[in-house]
Amino acid sequence: MPIIRTRALRKVFRTVKRMPGAAGALRTLFSRAYEDKVAVSDVNMDLEAGELVGYIGPNGAGKSTTIKMLTGILVPTSGSIEVGGIVPHEHRNANARNIGVVFGQRSQLYWDLPLIESFELLRAIYSVPQDRYRQNLARFTEILEMEPFLRTPVRQLSLGQRMRGDFAAAMLHDPKIVYLDEPTIGLDVIAKEAIREFVKHINEERGTTIILTTHDLADVERLSRRIIIIDNGTIIYDGGIERIKEQYGTHRTLVLTLTAPHPNPELDGAELVSNDRGLASYRFDRRRVRADQLIRQATERYDLRDVTIEEPDLESIIRRIYVEGYTQESVP
Repeated sequence: MPIIRTRALRKVFRTVKRMPGAAGALRTLFSRAYEDKVAVSDVNMDLEAGELVGYIGPNGAGKSTTIKMLTGILVPTSGSIEVGGIVPHEHRNANARNIGVVFGQRSQLYWDLPLIESFELLRAIYSVPQDRYRQNLARFTEILEMEPFLRTPVRQLSLGQRMRGDFAAAMLHDPKIVYLDEPTIGLDVIAKEAIREFVKHINEERGTTIILTTHDLADVERLSRRIIIIDNGTIIYDGGIERIKEQYGTHRTLVLTLTAPHPNPELDGAELVSNDRGLASYRFDRRRVRADQLIRQATERYDLRDVTIEEPDLESIIRRIYVEGYTQESVP
């Protein structure tokens, strides 16, 4: 039985359609017209215990709405949803004990209290046994390097320090499932790396199920094997990262470093995209020509110092899907 299951999940927000001007306001008062905005439509999702899934999509695609229904904050318009065998909006307290949530732009820490006192309050709220609390706190403090600021008021923490505190706070009660909504937004490189290592530790060592929503696709590539792409409220892809790279990452870049500049270093089967001071870059379709064939051509025609093959990154592939849409074409 999947730990998270949704079937035909749908959320529609209804708002009053207001007419302009004083007369329009009067008409709206006595005769209201409504406008429906479909935020999530027909979302089917199965997550097994211990999975770490990247849930991605453009702004307004329905990511946060889905997470809010999974946490029980929002009630679905239709469809079914189960999290750990619980219907979240029907049993909010029971669901809350099974989940942890980190929002990149909101904090569950107490602004005027030292970080350690926020942890103590959360221990009491979730009734975490003292022994387990001390074990978790010691382990998280070590991994997230929180010792220097444990007794600092939250309002005085840097963004990176506060986010590390938020991650620890979300995990203190040993949740089975954790939702991470833009957890590394605005963080510097060092803070991002600390957060990624912590997420990886929680997932691998404790078997915590994690849903990661983010625009930073480097997070997804580093942490997830499976991604779910949502666009206009509908899931358009659910599968492995390597599979989507194979399907959409059809073009590679070949970079040649020549011993001396050449005015037009052409290669059959590849498009020359730049040629500057002996550094020539080519774009080629891996379905039509192999990289080793191009390299052989290059070594026969030119004197080379170095050869590099650049793979397409996930960000460029996802951008292409947003623009062109996803099609279930077969992988050659």
